Amino acid sequence: MKLTVIGCWGGYPAPNGATSAYLIEKDNFALLVDAGSAALSKLQTYKQVSDIDAVLLSHYHHDHVADIGVLQYAKRVQSYTLGNKEILPIYGHTDDKQGFAKLTDDYTKGMVYDPNTSLELGPFSITFLHTDHPVACYGMRITDGKSTLVYTADTSFKEEWIDFAKGADLLITDCNFYAEQDGSQAGHMTSREGGMIAERASAGELMLSHLPQYGERSQLVGEAKQNFKGVVHLAEEGFRWG
Repeated sequence: MKLTVIGCWGGYPAPNGATSAYLIEKDNFALLVDAGSAALSKLQTYKQVSDIDAVLLSHYHHDHVADIGVLQYAKRVQSYTLGNKEILPIYGHTDDKQGFAKLTDDYTKGMVYDPNTSLELGPFSITFLHTDHPVACYGMRITDGKSTLVYTADTSFKEEWIDFAKGADLLITDCNFYAEQDGSQAGHMTSREGGMIAERASAGELMLSHLPQYGERSQLVGEAKQNFKGVVHLAEEGFRWG
């Protein structure tokens, strides 16, 4: 399993950046997890739109789905220019029916995932955890049978993350706040909380993502290391793992 970070900013993209989007690949199957603002532009550095096999969404806040509309435009244009009329499945939950309804277009189809059961997509098996966020949002545990990646999506800290992330090779945590801040009311985590989950879950590596646009971001890594003894990465566009 290979991961490429397409976008890693929270809320809105930094200059030349993109908000939440991650490309996960195995055996010529390409899964895009979330599709935030500017994600489509960044994605094409690594993968053609026509080569994406499925999209999986954690929730419908703009910084995670803003480029779904332009992805649909791209599919439409390519249907004329490349003759590619394949329908792209976009998987989402129906806790927000209006958000889910926007996933279906002429060349995309909204597909419902049940967060209470596992989802099989290509070589990946995916289970879900309901996060603590102002809207319905689901974190994901993605495995190919050999390695496991856990993505918290947007969430404040809760104990359930420790069992959910147990033994993950890579844990990607929401890190929208610095250690001394409190992100709980906004539904986000701090660097310190991410490190604590990684340590207690015995994760192999930790990646801090959904990053703030202010402050000295390298500080986030040091703060996470106060609780986690393993390798800590600060997410950036183009970062590859696996």
